[in-house]
Amino acid sequence: MAEIVILLAVKKIGNALANGAANKASAHFAKYGTQLLELQGSMNRVVRELRVMHDVLCQMDIRNRNNQVYEGWLEEVRKVAHVMEDMVDEYLYLVGREHDIGCCFYLKKGFRKPRSLLSLNQIAFKVKEIEKDLMHLSETKNRWVPMIINGDTSSSNYIVKRSQDLANISRSLDKEDLVGVDKNREKLGRWLAGDDLECSVIALLGMGGLGKTALAANVYRKEREKFHYHAWVSISQTYSREDVLRSIIKELFRDKVSVLSNIAAMDITCLEETLKKFLEEHKCLIILDDVWTPEAFNDLSRALIHNDMGSRLVITTREGVVAALASRGRILTLEALPEDKAWDLFCKKAFPRDRNHECPAELRPLSEEIVNKCKGLPLVIVLVGSLLHVRDKTMEEWRRINVQLNWELINNSSLDHIRNVLHLSFIYLPTPLKSCFLYCSLFPEDYLFKRKQLVRLWIAEGFIEERGESTLEEVAEGYLKELIDRNMLQLVERNGFGRMKKFRMHDILRELAVDLCHKNCFGVTREANCGGYVEMDGRRLVLHKLNKDIQQSFSSIHRLRTIVTLDNNMPSFTLLLLLCKESRYMTVLELRGLPIKTIPEAIGDLFNLRHLGLRNSKVKMLLRSIEKLSNLLTLDLFASGIHDLPSGIVKLKKLRHLFVEKVIDPYWKGFQCSSGMYIPNGLGKLTNLQTLQALEAQDDSLRHLGELRQLRSLRLLNVKQMHCGRIGESLLQMRCLSNLYVNASDENEVLLLNVLLPSLQKLSLRGRLAEGALDESPLFQAVGGQNLYSLILFWSQLREDPLPSLSQLSNLTSLQFTRAYNGEQLTFLMGWFPKLKILYLTDLPNLNRLEIQQGAMASLEKLFLVNLNNMTEVPPGIEFLIPLKYLALYEITSDFLTLLRQCSAIRGTRWAYSLRD
Repeated sequence: MAEIVILLAVKKIGNALANGAANKASAHFAKYGTQLLELQGSMNRVVRELRVMHDVLCQMDIRNRNNQVYEGWLEEVRKVAHVMEDMVDEYLYLVGREHDIGCCFYLKKGFRKPRSLLSLNQIAFKVKEIEKDLMHLSETKNRWVPMIINGDTSSSNYIVKRSQDLANISRSLDKEDLVGVDKNREKLGRWLAGDDLECSVIALLGMGGLGKTALAANVYRKEREKFHYHAWVSISQTYSREDVLRSIIKELFRDKVSVLSNIAAMDITCLEETLKKFLEEHKCLIILDDVWTPEAFNDLSRALIHNDMGSRLVITTREGVVAALASRGRILTLEALPEDKAWDLFCKKAFPRDRNHECPAELRPLSEEIVNKCKGLPLVIVLVGSLLHVRDKTMEEWRRINVQLNWELINNSSLDHIRNVLHLSFIYLPTPLKSCFLYCSLFPEDYLFKRKQLVRLWIAEGFIEERGESTLEEVAEGYLKELIDRNMLQLVERNGFGRMKKFRMHDILRELAVDLCHKNCFGVTREANCGGYVEMDGRRLVLHKLNKDIQQSFSSIHRLRTIVTLDNNMPSFTLLLLLCKESRYMTVLELRGLPIKTIPEAIGDLFNLRHLGLRNSKVKMLLRSIEKLSNLLTLDLFASGIHDLPSGIVKLKKLRHLFVEKVIDPYWKGFQCSSGMYIPNGLGKLTNLQTLQALEAQDDSLRHLGELRQLRSLRLLNVKQMHCGRIGESLLQMRCLSNLYVNASDENEVLLLNVLLPSLQKLSLRGRLAEGALDESPLFQAVGGQNLYSLILFWSQLREDPLPSLSQLSNLTSLQFTRAYNGEQLTFLMGWFPKLKILYLTDLPNLNRLEIQQGAMASLEKLFLVNLNNMTEVPPGIEFLIPLKYLALYEITSDFLTLLRQCSAIRGTRWAYSLRD
């Protein structure tokens, strides 16, 4: 865990030293040139020491995590790394190339120098002290911390042994421990026994504890005799290719004494050739258990030659990228047990001697709560059930276990197997992903994360590393995908484009991660049952469902870097003023939903602040001091009480995401449902903006809109026809724009946007379109709209059927017409919109005929028909919507509903309706 803190410090020092920050600062600190160079030298020495420490800790962590001496030394390392991180932030602010702000700036501009800002002398002194501390810690480690570097106790061999021990335990589980696996067992057996003579690769995929190894072992014992030879080998991330090959040969040649006697003398080339030659001539079954990387599989597959003897290679893995190497259609993804199967398994382990494993009636409610906390993980259910088997069968004992189950999972030695299985998944994460994973555990149980929101927080926290020309947001999404592929996070929902949208963390994994957060001062979460006082010595604090104001009792509030509130239950937040005055290194202030009406002037002193969220708050004014937040990346004022932005907002040159939209009509039934804000003179200075939601169209702002060339998402409100030419010219400069929303100033204003936007994925137009616009504007043509996935048209007032023109947009997955068409008929022809999944037809006053020909919208899953006044008969073609999963009908006539109920095509489809009066 300490390697996470060290890595963050190393990254920040690297940023501070990059591009000669000290030389760039000479204009303001000419007389301190020598001192700056000395400071830079000290920082170079510190970063070298920290890099070595980081590499050593990555190797030592798994062996020594329960060693008290080692843990005590780590605690001191963390403290030094935290102080160094603080000093680097001070340094970057003082002489950073991008800020161009120093003491002289405050004198010239008349600003009050932040009381928290350290002088160059203070920073240099503290960095020198850190140098000494690191030298002392290195000496202390050599004297007192045991360094085991040779023999079987080396880090690599230790990890291999631990992985193999865990696999052996899983392989030896009783047959009765396999509950709810019949279908998977049957499918796996069928794949192994198939008539296909080509060697096939089969993958069992799932998070740790789902029973992959146990299932594979059960089928292996049953099916192995059908093969000439068979072998089972456990792999780990730090495996030795030579040792694995040797183990496979030992298993396959178990009856050939002459070969076995020569194995020890074989080098890796000889091992490979021996194995290849043998596999070419025999039908074999080989299990590679717990494969962690594609490289490991590829390393071994070169020797495991694909013959035409009907051989089978089975891999178990927690990694999606490894499972992807399986033969086509040969991935078996294991899921958590359903409630009934989880209950059966629990009863077998908790009440093995009772008749039919029956749970006593008085213990059933508590037992059901305990099983629910296991979240369907067979390993957890088996071990928790076994734990309860030896406890007194009384309500008092059961209640005590239920209340402290989370504590038991972390501390009870009989549950050590659970911790080891899941802890390996964490240890094998790259260090940057460890920070991201632990961050998610600070949020409440079953919290539903949204991709974009979490990505912005990760970036603000400094967890994301730059990779080539990719944006930090793109790299962060890669991190998120990797955590999901590694089964550390669970994907819940994708958007219409197939991108990750919502996800959550498994409760058991979260409990283990929360424990790591507490022990390593990474952060804490506080909920209603924690009381009003917050006692912590951490860097991050997440508040959830607190029904009263918290009272400060931090042992080191000045070190706090993150505050996140998740709802509006807290009546006030009196701690905010103290935070702004004392927590000078604050990085994230996410105060969404709080009923606070003001923010203190001292917020401008938070020179390190990168994320400020006031969404859905009662704050009415953004103070002038906000312009001093030169590191700010995200400013979220969505649905707050703020109506105007201070002129200094354009000085926030690092700003990437700006949300200033205010919702007027939450039901989005009127024409003007939201309002934006005017950006004062200087909008063109915000060249790093990627998100701008929403800008009120005004000549001064629109004149510089084209300078925002990094924009990905743009919402423009109150647009007049005379603005469209300039808007079109600006949009041409935004080569990365993927999401565009334009709202006209009134229903009669015509939106004329004849511009080609090849990167556009989502387009929403709220306003009148000129006749022929769909045929003439490049926005709607096959070339211009080749990447367009979502199209929403409001109040377009089209008289001609828009579908023939839009049918060229073959990649559309979502299409919505709301008061967009005044004609009487819409016809979807065969082959149109092949990827469309969602179709909304809302408030089309004259529509009386909707025809869907067979073969149209072949992928349609959801159809919404809302307030179609003239629809009195079942739409022709409804019988062809067999893929339809959901049909929604709102504000419709009872006659139309009666007719639709008679349509057999919708039987078995989920649907909802409401009748119009």
